[in-house]
Amino acid sequence: MLKESLVTFNKNEQYNYQDYRYIPELDLKALNQELGQGDAYTLVKWGYETFKEGLVMSTSFGIQAAVMLHLVTSIVPNIPVIWIDTGYLPAETYKFAEELTERLQLNVKVYQSPISPGRMEALYGRLWAEKDIDALNRYDQIRKVEPMQRALKDLKATAWLAGLRKDQTKQRESLDRIGKHSGIYKVLPILSWNARDIYRYLMAHDLPYHPFFDLGYTTVGDWHSSRPLTADDTDERDTRFHGLKQECGLHLPQTEEEAQSLNSSLL
Repeated sequence: MLKESLVTFNKNEQYNYQDYRYIPELDLKALNQELGQGDAYTLVKWGYETFKEGLVMSTSFGIQAAVMLHLVTSIVPNIPVIWIDTGYLPAETYKFAEELTERLQLNVKVYQSPISPGRMEALYGRLWAEKDIDALNRYDQIRKVEPMQRALKDLKATAWLAGLRKDQTKQRESLDRIGKHSGIYKVLPILSWNARDIYRYLMAHDLPYHPFFDLGYTTVGDWHSSRPLTADDTDERDTRFHGLKQECGLHLPQTEEEAQSLNSSLL
């Protein structure tokens, strides 16, 4: 059992006037000391017991998405699953999403940019084709970040479960299992897992992986910014975003205060 002092409900609580949910003031340092080395199941269960209906999760329906989807829904079956559909995903991703949604009976909430791909390209050009950080960041803001922020607000989220791992990017190496992002809590159950842990979980539960894995992809996003791993790549994430950046923006800080804690070169 967690110590009662780790979760307080008092005058220091925050009230989210946009969604009418209370956000408890948590002692993140103490929580990470208590749960930092615990197993993933325990952390997901703690998240639900703490945040109840305010808990959501996100998925990209990427290479190993089945792991987090199975893990979380085995504990919280009807949890809202946010999926940001950029309009540029490979056909195989849409089919994979349908397969997992049906098999795991997922409560998927699809969010998209209010600007269609055609309209965006007419107004701003093919941002995704530019080998320029500013253009790629603008693309991510329009097609990914804005829809995610809207989803979190619409669903009255107070905590967000995500399948980030330390071994994926430099920015993620410094993350704690329980943190804060854009005013809500972020819980990362498999943060310390490696590729072998992922593989073992998939095999143990007879779960599928994205079909692009068999084509040499180690990570997959939009069709125009993902490619198979080659012998010349020094990092798996070099296969995304023309090798110019490691993050799509969804998991980067959204306020100046949050940004100060990270390396700005990764933005």
